[in-house]
Amino acid sequence: MLNKQMLIKLAETKMPYGRFAGRPIILLPEEYLLWFANKSEFPKGELGDLMKLSLALKIEGLEKLVYPLLPPETRRS
Repeated sequence: MLNKQMLIKLAETKMPYGRFAGRPIILLPEEYLLWFANKSEFPKGELGDLMKLSLALKIEGLEKLVYPLLPPETRRS
C-alpha cells in the first residue's frame, strides 16, 4: 500500500552507487529502472522496494506527485 512515508522516502533516498549515485530514487530514469526489472535484479531490501515503487509510479504517470517532496536543489517543475 502506498503511504506518505514511502513517497517521502522516494524523494529523500539517494541511489547509493552506479551511474546515478547521489540522485533521488524518484529521479532515476525509467529506462534504468526497467533494466533492473528486466534483469530481475532489483537490490534486496528497502532500496529495491523503493526502486520498484518508483518504476510503478513512472509507468502510471504519477511520479510528479513526489516532486514537491524533493529537496529544493533537486526539484523539477
